[in-house]
Amino acid sequence: MGMVALTYKVMPDSDVEDVTADEIVPQIMALKDETYDVQLCETKPLAFGLKYIQVHVVMNDGSGLSDIFEDKMRSIRGTGEIEVLSMGLL
Repeated sequence: MGMVALTYKVMPDSDVEDVTADEIVPQIMALKDETYDVQLCETKPLAFGLKYIQVHVVMNDGSGLSDIFEDKMRSIRGTGEIEVLSMGLL
């Protein structure tokens, strides 16, 4: 089975006022385990002072694994919209 590298764009939820993108980053990094190798997680400017989180993760190319990882990120308080920016086999 091969490996797949994914890059996500994670937006903080604008309805949750007391959580910032910088506070979400360590929680996403904590999702690293034997299945999901979260290699890089950084905040980037978007517009008008807004920030998003760019997440780089490597995982096995298994059915449904990316959906499970996205659900784990969604379970973090303050996480809003999640978009896949790139996906590629290694």
